[in-house]
Amino acid sequence: MSQHRATVAWHAGNGNFRDGSYSRAHTWAFDGGLTVPASPSPQVVRPPQSDPSAVDPEEAFVAAISSCHLLTFLYLAQRRGLEVESYVDEAVGVMTKNERRVPWVSRVELRPRVTFVGQPPDDELLAELHHQAHELCFISNSVKTEIVVCTP
Repeated sequence: MSQHRATVAWHAGNGNFRDGSYSRAHTWAFDGGLTVPASPSPQVVRPPQSDPSAVDPEEAFVAAISSCHLLTFLYLAQRRGLEVESYVDEAVGVMTKNERRVPWVSRVELRPRVTFVGQPPDDELLAELHHQAHELCFISNSVKTEIVVCTP
């Protein structure tokens, strides 16, 4: 199949590494040339050791799940002869602690709002498209996180 690469880089800056007051801000670089500022969530590591304006790994995880579902849904809708005008998902990841008391993203709720050109599909077909998108999504097939599609 294919390989997908990312370069994650951190460099010491201001602060003291030994006492833990160092910045955790870093970058993610992708093969297309995009570099994204990244940091732990300020809910996990308080500023100034984190950067609230950067993407944190948990947000990226939720976005990857949502993006994969979106792309798979669009593919399936197009194959069914439907024309999608817009798709907006305000996805939410929920962190809990596992049986070892380690925090993890145990649930991701997708909340897609899809607008179609012309007659939209009935609720049954829409639910089927979302179900199939979940079943075929590369990312949802790669994680143990519960993924739930909440439709209006």
